[in-house]
Amino acid sequence: MKNKTITIDNNVYPIENEKNLLEAIRAAGIDLPTFCYQPELSVFGACRMCMVEVEGRGLVPACSTAVMDGMVVRTNTKQIRDMRKMIVELMLAHHDQNCTTCPKSGSCKLQSLAHKMGISKVRFQDVETEITIDMSSKSIVRNSSKCVLCGCCVRTCREIQSVGALDFANRGSDAKIVSNFDKPIGKVECVNCGQCIKVCPVGALSPKYQINEVWNEIYNEDKTVVVQIAPAVRVAIGEQFGYEPGEATTGQMVSALRMMGFDYIYDTSFGADFTVIEEGNEFIERFKKGEKLPQFTSCCPAWVKFAEQTYPELLPNVSTCSSPQQMFGALCKDQLTKMLNIPREKLVVVSIMPCTAKKFEAARPEFAKDGNPDVDYVLTTQELAMMIQERGIDFRGLEIGSFDMPFGFKTGAAVIFGTTGGVSEAVLRYAAYNLSGGQMPNVKELRGKEGIKTLEVTLGEVTLRLAVVSGLANARKLIEAIKAGKESYDLIEVMACCGGCVNGGGQPISKTSDTVENRAEGLYKNDKDLQFHSSEQNPYLQKMYKEDIDKEKAHHLFHTGYQERQYVTIDED
Repeated sequence: MKNKTITIDNNVYPIENEKNLLEAIRAAGIDLPTFCYQPELSVFGACRMCMVEVEGRGLVPACSTAVMDGMVVRTNTKQIRDMRKMIVELMLAHHDQNCTTCPKSGSCKLQSLAHKMGISKVRFQDVETEITIDMSSKSIVRNSSKCVLCGCCVRTCREIQSVGALDFANRGSDAKIVSNFDKPIGKVECVNCGQCIKVCPVGALSPKYQINEVWNEIYNEDKTVVVQIAPAVRVAIGEQFGYEPGEATTGQMVSALRMMGFDYIYDTSFGADFTVIEEGNEFIERFKKGEKLPQFTSCCPAWVKFAEQTYPELLPNVSTCSSPQQMFGALCKDQLTKMLNIPREKLVVVSIMPCTAKKFEAARPEFAKDGNPDVDYVLTTQELAMMIQERGIDFRGLEIGSFDMPFGFKTGAAVIFGTTGGVSEAVLRYAAYNLSGGQMPNVKELRGKEGIKTLEVTLGEVTLRLAVVSGLANARKLIEAIKAGKESYDLIEVMACCGGCVNGGGQPISKTSDTVENRAEGLYKNDKDLQFHSSEQNPYLQKMYKEDIDKEKAHHLFHTGYQERQYVTIDED
């Protein structure tokens, strides 16, 4: 049988396993523009930017056209070029063009295409667009005047996360994207994961920045400002400065933060080591009693809010442990205030996170004492990069810096928290120490990007069944199977973002399909390079447990509870 081929712009290419004509054209090295196409989402075909001419069929959208043997395709005829320019001009005419103050300036797809197509003047009259900026969420800002109606956010929220907080409303020229009941996004079932931000090609969706507030705290000589850095940040921020995805730039990041004026620079992984101990003990106790199983992890705030809204009956099964971010904040405000002899109000804790949902988590009333939060501000990886650039720091030219002690020390078990399966593997390392004398079984099945992974593992005389889930649609699928009696597990790790925190809503936008996997590999490499690989080996952690943090205090500092939430907040008026 002859090999199947396709002719694209007079060149013949083999047909491999491309899902559609668009992917075949891109495989041929032609960057066909689109606004609405995302490989992991259903095909929408709304923007018409990917129209091509197929011999015998005329103009067709490449994203929704199957590849067939013998096709003859032209991607850049005069008609197609003129049409694309017209589409971009029409978008610009309906678009708020305050590009210099837009959070996506420099990375906006509309801006980039206008430049590539040589559009210096829009032939169409500007449409009066009401600028409505929704600031109701703790995590996400919506600017509907910049929306190009590509629908990527709608499909991501529905198909990847199964939340459905966004959808289309109205028709024709009145069409727009709204949150449910056209309420502000902070008052609907949005879980703050930020995956909609990652797929938005323009500035219609962005993280809610706290950059100015953090600078003001740094400038305040009356405050001591400390910063904690999450594991996933160190293998992603370098992408903003020309490093390859997964290449750890921890030392440069520490040096940059010191130049920016932070008083102490710590590692969230120190809090993650505490999380392993607390969550591991909680799981072992539950397992021995046979109560409240399966135990669900509680490190991901987007998953926790999803459980509160969608599966409140499962909240007793969710670990009472705070996330590493919140454990670290509580620990700092308890221990560091005593070390420095300052009141709690004078200590400012800033988090650098890959996650937009962490902003919402830090603002939860459960994580505050007398109105003073355990974590005062949360910056995303993107925000940190912006602050470094604003400060004028040559990131690539920095010398390697070191974390401050004791809260800068960590084990490899804490570092791998940043990828899907990492929390379960870290807890298993600790469980192996307690149940089988430290003999750690092979848990490679927990690694990898698959949305649902399962493992049956024996530790001493105990056999455990584990599941690892990333993506809330996958979590819903697994939970429904458990409720139907089709599946049974002892421990379930859930992360809202596919691939885990390395793919968080506040991370740099992925430029290649293997970016997330490379970031995860960077964390596993960091684990190998560290001295200790199981959390109970952290000497500073053991010292604090021995000298100051007994079981009662640990429960007070590190544990919390969650309550059922309404899907939509009802206005009191």
